[in-house]
Amino acid sequence: METIYLGIIIFLFVLAVFDLMVGVSNDAVNFLNSAIGAKAASFKTIMIISAIGIFIGASLSNGMMDIARHGIYQPEHFYFEEIMCILLAVMLTDVVLLDVFNSMGMPTSTTVSMVFELLGGTFALALIKVYGDSSLELGDLINTDKALSVIMAIFVSVAIAFFFGMLVQYIARVIFSFNYQNKMKYSIGLFGGIAATAIIYFMLIKGLKDSSFMTKENLAWVKDHTAQLVLTCFVFFTVLMQILHWLKINVFKIVVLLGTFALALAFAGNDLVNFIGVPLAGYSSFIDYTTNGAGYAPDSFLMTSLLGPASTPWYFLVGAGAIMVYALFTSKKAHAVVKTSVDLSRQDEGEETFGSTPIARTLVRISLNMSNSLSRIIPEGTKNWIDSRFRKDEAIIADGGAFDLVRASVNLVLAGLLIAVGTSLKLPLSTTYVTFMVAMGSSLADRAWGRDSAVFRITGVLSVIGGWFLTAGAAFTICFFVALIIHFGGTVAIVLLIGLAAFTLIRSQVLFKKKNLKGKENETFKEIMRSTDSNQALNLMRVLTREELNKVLLYAEENFDRTVNSFINENLRGLRKAMGASKFEKQLLKQMKRTGTLAMCRLDNNTVLEKGLYYYQGNDFASELVYSIHRLCEPCLEHIDNNFNPLDVTQKNEFSEVSAKITALISSCREKLNNNAYEDFETDLATANALNAQLAHLKREELKRIQTQTGSIKVSMVYLTMIQEAQNVVTYTINLMKVNRKFQMDFEI
Repeated sequence: METIYLGIIIFLFVLAVFDLMVGVSNDAVNFLNSAIGAKAASFKTIMIISAIGIFIGASLSNGMMDIARHGIYQPEHFYFEEIMCILLAVMLTDVVLLDVFNSMGMPTSTTVSMVFELLGGTFALALIKVYGDSSLELGDLINTDKALSVIMAIFVSVAIAFFFGMLVQYIARVIFSFNYQNKMKYSIGLFGGIAATAIIYFMLIKGLKDSSFMTKENLAWVKDHTAQLVLTCFVFFTVLMQILHWLKINVFKIVVLLGTFALALAFAGNDLVNFIGVPLAGYSSFIDYTTNGAGYAPDSFLMTSLLGPASTPWYFLVGAGAIMVYALFTSKKAHAVVKTSVDLSRQDEGEETFGSTPIARTLVRISLNMSNSLSRIIPEGTKNWIDSRFRKDEAIIADGGAFDLVRASVNLVLAGLLIAVGTSLKLPLSTTYVTFMVAMGSSLADRAWGRDSAVFRITGVLSVIGGWFLTAGAAFTICFFVALIIHFGGTVAIVLLIGLAAFTLIRSQVLFKKKNLKGKENETFKEIMRSTDSNQALNLMRVLTREELNKVLLYAEENFDRTVNSFINENLRGLRKAMGASKFEKQLLKQMKRTGTLAMCRLDNNTVLEKGLYYYQGNDFASELVYSIHRLCEPCLEHIDNNFNPLDVTQKNEFSEVSAKITALISSCREKLNNNAYEDFETDLATANALNAQLAHLKREELKRIQTQTGSIKVSMVYLTMIQEAQNVVTYTINLMKVNRKFQMDFEI
């Protein structure tokens, strides 16, 4: 029996390794997004500073894992077997759940996931125990106060962080303006002093409060002398930062990198429990059972020992720190999560990751009405002065950066300060919630959410916030059922669940790699937006256009063929799939037009006048092509869904022949577009003319059949629609190729 539980302990530590890696991938956004978004240093430098902070924070942590030992369940009422069931369920759920969020590029809270997984697993076992023992109540088995405090922290930290992020950034921007280098002659020393003091305070109160050298005496001394420490640091750093500024050293960069180090250190030192607390609780339980459980069965030995605190051996901490550093440098998913936060807070417009929702549109509309009302009250002179501080054309943003160093400094300093204050007040604030919402509030105050992007940014923020609540619900529910399966299924269930978790993780990696390959296609657009040379931008736009139109023609080729064949063969599932693809493609077209218009801004006036018309015409023909296939699919789907009469044999044969030729024409055009080779394009033109003539003949033949009433009217109506839209597909494909050829060539044809 001990061998089985030893195997479970080993597996818990294996899962802990994966949990450390996916946890770092998720929480990397907390300390990386500001430094990376502002390009405060090279990516390698930022990663090294973060890695040092993580390793020091993990190694100095004293390993107090109380929340995993007795924070949610009351261990004196649970047997060893039940505790192991709960802990295994928590780890299986946590690894998979965090990996899913990482794959989506959505930051979430590792604290919330662990707390609610423990709550879900404990609730499952508690129900069984209460049912079997009438003397027990749920309140005796579950510590609900901790879960309720986390739920309250979600509401409180989101609102407070967003409000103060907006307020402090607005004040900072009014003081420094976007052209901050000309506005910081003496104010920079004061700002640097406040920022550095706040960061040091944050490291002492939050980052190192549970460190191995921070004894009760040292912690009491820091608490008693907080005012003196803060004042001394403020004076020292104010003088130091002013001197550094006179020495032509960018103080904002120092603040950003110092803040990045502090947040990384605090993350590793305090959130380590979220990753290794559960396996260590299992290890402690196993040691207690093997040492003191002689003569007891696993289902009769109570785990009272978990009520006491436990110190983690240093080698576990160092090992955890090393794994976290490795994950930080190698995880592509960490970069994806950081990208979500940076994209939502970037200063300029660009490709928006999220779409539009009714809630976001309503919020934007309400905000605009409030802004217009407020604008009528404020004196004109005051408005003009405030606007002069927010001139985006004066913004000093590093090449490839999403925002400037002023905002990055505010993000890090304010996030650290809010977390430190929350900790001193014993409020369970989440570092993920605070850092993300501060970044969103500061970007709103910086007028980064313009009218053309606000609805997309708000949708993104609401999606991330919704994901936080979804984390809690999913963690509780999944762990609840996993614990039940393990409890009743025993060893067989454990083996099956381990296999399912492994399959899920492997599948997630495969899907993420595919998603990554698709994401690389956006690199061309990013290069265009970074380009300052019109000729270079034009060449890149030609590449981008070929990439985008190739996808449109590929869609047209596949879905025209799928729609026609599914209708002929009465394949309802195929038609539904084609309709779904059509709706998705229309969304991509909107995004394509938006990014294309933004890219056009990088061209000079002469180039826009010469080539811009062809580009926009190509986009219009691409839209018409997609909408034609949508109009073709819609009546076909409705007809088959209603189980109406199918096409007769004559109609099937004549349209199958012409549809195969249309598919071949689209394929030929796509190949020419892909290779940017139009030498044999006249052949496609001749084929298109012949196909349109053949389709016109089919239309006349069908009208004759209607006159003689030899077939179903409903089928004839759909068939005529198919012929008309097939003609449109041929025409728009050729027109798209014509204008794209003119856009791609340096001479008129």
